[in-house]
Formats: sequence, structure tokens, C-alpha cells
Amino acid sequence: MLKILGRDSSINVRKVLWLCDELDLDYEREEWGADPDSLRKPEFLALNPNGLIPVLIDDDFVMWESNAILRYLANAYEGDWLYPQNPRARAPVDQWMDWQSTELNTSWRYAFMSLVRNSPAHQDPRLLAAACKGWAHTMGILNQQLEKTGRYVAGRNFTLADIGVGLAVNRWYETPLDHPSLPAVRNYYERLTERHPYTVWGRNGKP
Repeated sequence: MLKILGRDSSINVRKVLWLCDELDLDYEREEWGADPDSLRKPEFLALNPNGLIPVLIDDDFVMWESNAILRYLANAYEGDWLYPQNPRARAPVDQWMDWQSTELNTSWRYAFMSLVRNSPAHQDPRLLAAACKGWAHTMGILNQQLEKTGRYVAGRNFTLADIGVGLAVNRWYETPLDHPSLPAVRNYYERLTERHPYTVWGRNGKP
């Protein structure tokens, strides 16, 4: 049985849990990270020297980095419908997965830490205003892409890319800030909510 190490409030852990449910995989989640000090224990650092969650254990095989875990699970457990084998069909999935982990995540980090986590180190009004503006700009790029596809971020079909992006969209709407009108993103949010795993790990009241 698969073992997933991490707390289920973590957006990156929730990526993996969502995919496991999409693939109907049996797994066991082991709680790590609720106490940040636990991630510095030698037994955890032996699994991931970065001290970050999630970690996947599949028998004697250990992996970290959430998007890499998603790709592994799709390849290993009949997830071709989420991560196509054809290079040209797969490329947009990889493109938007990488965009989510770099451009999109970078754009929301300061605002999220300020407005949701109430971090004392993220309360500069000018930096917060700039962060909210930058986050809205990045979400506008997503809105343009969804207008083109009319369905999901990498095309007409639901793919691995929608897992990370879908969780980030939930974070956008769950963060208390002024949200500009992005009709395609809003429709996408509602479309994803038709998937039961998204209501469990995405649109579940947790940003």
C-alpha cells in the first residue's frame, strides 16, 4: 500500500491525496509537519533531505516533490487518461504543471502569508498591495487560457495539470482580498467542483 507523509492541510500534500482518489488507489497517510520540528528529525530527513512534505513511499521506493510524485503515480498506476503518453498531448500538461509551481505559486505567496497565515514578516502594506496585484495578473493569464480551451487548463480534458492549478484556484477564492472578475476561472472552479475528490481535497473550506 502507498504511504503518504504529510499533513492534509498542506496544498502540496492535497495534490497527492486528490490524485490517489482520482486513480482509486489505496493509501495510508502518516501525519508529518503539523509540528514543523518533526520535519527536522533524522528519520524524516533520511527520506527527504529538504525537510518538506509530501513524501511518497511505494514499497521500498521513496519520492519527494509533489509534481514529480503526481507524474510517477500517473505513470505507475494506469493514469494515461490524466498524463498522456503522446509527447504533444503531454507537453501542455507539463507546461501548466510547471507554470503552477513557479509563476502561480510565486505570485500568491506574500499575499497568502499576510492575509491567511497572518505572518508578522508579511505585513508591509506596499508589498501586500503589489502582491495582490501580481496574483491577480497571474490569475488573468489563467483566465485567458481557460477562455481558449473552454474546459480545463491544458485542453478539453481533465489532466494532472488541473490538480495543482485547481488547488491554487481554491486558494485564490478562499483568500480575503478583492477578486477581479475572471469568468472563465469562476466557471472552471465550478466545473472542478463536480469532481468529488476536489470537494474533499480542494474546495473544502481550506485555502
